[in-house]
Amino acid sequence: MSSDIISAQMSTKPITFERALSGWIFKHEKLEQVGDYNAVYYTVEGMSLITRKRREHLTTEDIKKNKAFLQNLAIGSLMAEDEFISLQHRKSLPPPRRKAATWEEYINATAGLAPSLGRTHVVKQTEKKFKAIVAMAEDFPLSVDVLLDILEIVAPFKHFDKLRCFCNMRLPPGFPVRVEIPILPTISAKITFQKFMFRNDLTSKMFKIPKSYREDANRFSDL
Repeated sequence: MSSDIISAQMSTKPITFERALSGWIFKHEKLEQVGDYNAVYYTVEGMSLITRKRREHLTTEDIKKNKAFLQNLAIGSLMAEDEFISLQHRKSLPPPRRKAATWEEYINATAGLAPSLGRTHVVKQTEKKFKAIVAMAEDFPLSVDVLLDILEIVAPFKHFDKLRCFCNMRLPPGFPVRVEIPILPTISAKITFQKFMFRNDLTSKMFKIPKSYREDANRFSDL
């Protein structure tokens, strides 16, 4: 383990949607044509990503190398092959000293305040706020509920009920035909649905698995 242990979480409770405005002097609600659909734009407020990192298992040299790797990745610079190999292979740290805490103290401790049984935790928490843009189209032929039903079958996960509740209670009316989220100061991720139609003339050949394909039991084992 030569990198941080990372846990990322984004809460949907503080997220709100407000109508986006356009214009310099006489501002008005933003309406645009997205593909074949009339879309109403909203700004997404209160969206933040909380990231927690633990790095007590890293040496000072590991932290420096990981930071340099991320900086090179952000600017699109390539690393030398020997530098990349050095990130993957290194000697383990010596084991930590035995702690004086007993098992009874550990299991009876207040939640979140249990004594450390190994190395002293080195935790870094960062919070990054995002201001996303979403365009909703009520004339889109696919509804959010149908999309959620499909996703629940294809990629089920334990928090799916929360996602469905969020979409039903907070998402503005219509279907999100465009979503734009800033990732870096100069880079944004944009997803756009410009055209969609239901088809019933597809041949069964398109749904046959080629004979040369082999199933990997380790992929999607819970399906």
